[in-house]
Amino acid sequence: MSTRSGWMPAAGPGWRGPLAALRGADAVRLSLVGFLGLAVASWAFVLADGAGGFGALFTGSAWAGVRRFLGELAGEGAAGAPAFLDAGQWAEAGVLASETLAMSILAITLASSGVLLTVLPAARNVAMGELVPAGRGAALWKGLYLLVRGVFVLTRGVPELVWAMIIVFFLSPGILPGALALALHNYGILGKLSAEVVEDLDTRPARSLQGAGARPFQMMAYGILPQVLPQLITYTLYRWEVVIRTTIVVGFVSAGGLGRDFRLSMSFFHYTDVALLLMWYVLLVIGVDLLSGWLRSRVRS
Repeated sequence: MSTRSGWMPAAGPGWRGPLAALRGADAVRLSLVGFLGLAVASWAFVLADGAGGFGALFTGSAWAGVRRFLGELAGEGAAGAPAFLDAGQWAEAGVLASETLAMSILAITLASSGVLLTVLPAARNVAMGELVPAGRGAALWKGLYLLVRGVFVLTRGVPELVWAMIIVFFLSPGILPGALALALHNYGILGKLSAEVVEDLDTRPARSLQGAGARPFQMMAYGILPQVLPQLITYTLYRWEVVIRTTIVVGFVSAGGLGRDFRLSMSFFHYTDVALLLMWYVLLVIGVDLLSGWLRSRVRS
C-alpha cells in the first residue's frame, strides 16, 4: 500500500507476532532498568545516611564483638561445661524441638484445611467466570469471591509475630497460639496461590460434567479438585518448610517451643544454651526440608 512516506505493508497476522514480541522485550528491558535504578538509589540512600550504621560493619570493634559472641556460643568463659555437651540438656531441648515440630504441623494443617474449603469461591473462573451457576446463585458466588479474597489479603498482610501477640492475649501461652498465628498468615498466602492455580486450570472437564447435568458440587469435586490437588499439596509442603523456620519467631512472644527458651536464654546471657537451641533448630529445618522434598517427589510421580 502506497502512502506519503513510502510503501508500508499491510498489518496482517504475520506482523502482530514481531510487534508483540518487541513490546514484550521493551517491557522486560524497562523493568530491568527500573530495578537497577531503584537498587542504586537505595544503596546511595543507605550510604549517604550516616545514621544507618553501615560504616560500623567495617570497624575493628564490630568484628571483635562478633568474635566475642561466637566464642561465648562455643563456651568461652562459661562457668561449667557447655550446654551442648550435656546429654541431659540435649534431651530437655529435644522436648522443646518436638513442641516446635508439632506447632508447625498443626499450623500448616489448619491453613491447608481452610484453603481447601475456600479456594473454589476465591477463584475468578469459578465465582465470576464460565463455571459460575446461573441465576441467583451467581450473585452469591460473587459475594463469596469478594469476601474470601478480602480474608486472604487481611490474613497474609498481618505478620505471624503480630498475630501471635494478639492471640496470646486471649489464650494462655503454649503451642496453640503460635500454631494459630502461623496458620492465619499462611492461610492467606496459600489461599492466593491456590486460587491462581484454579484460575489457570483447564476447564473443559468441568464444563463437560456441567453439560452432562452434574451438580455444582459434583462438577467441582470431579472436574476441578483432581486437577489442582497435586499443585496444592506441593504449595502446602513448600509453606511447611517456611513455617518451621518461623516457629522460633512466634516463640518470642511466649508461643511455646524453641523460640520461647531461645528468647529467655538470650535475656539471661546463657549463650551455650542458645547454641544448643540453634543446633536443634537447624536439625529440625534440615529434617523438614528432606521430608518435604521426598513427599513432593511422591506427589509428582
